Amino acid sequence: MSFAAASDPMIFEATLTPYRSMSTRGALWLVSMVAGIWGVMSLSFLAMGAWPVVGFFGLDIIVLAWLFWLNVKDARRKETVWVSRTVLEVSRFCPKGLRRERHRFNPFGTRLSVERHEEIGVTKLRLIARGTHDVSLGDFLNPDDKESFAKALGLALAKARS
Repeated sequence: MSFAAASDPMIFEATLTPYRSMSTRGALWLVSMVAGIWGVMSLSFLAMGAWPVVGFFGLDIIVLAWLFWLNVKDARRKETVWVSRTVLEVSRFCPKGLRRERHRFNPFGTRLSVERHEEIGVTKLRLIARGTHDVSLGDFLNPDDKESFAKALGLALAKARS
């Protein structure tokens, strides 16, 4: 963690991570099961003399494994938001390049912008610092989670300003 001053008590801390319905183990299990089934099916095609089909089954398995690998890798993304009376900090970890971004704001000069769609709900959350610095938050969250996070962060900012 990198939150600023130990003398400044933290008002709010949240870690945002993308929702994934399948774990790494589940993805590995699913790809293995599909590979096993396709292996048995490819043997029957091979016995019938349709050997080119075996290559397409192999290609399907490679593509499926690659897509699940991308999904698991993207699930390691996270954003952490800290709020105190003097600092609002957003730390973003992007697993694509093992990069970490940090953005620091003054809570008194920062506002939370919430964009809504009448049918969907909250579509975008942004922190805007006196019109000069703009950072989006939780782009990977669903609208309900964005709504609850916006309420919690808005209350934390109001408490920091009071």
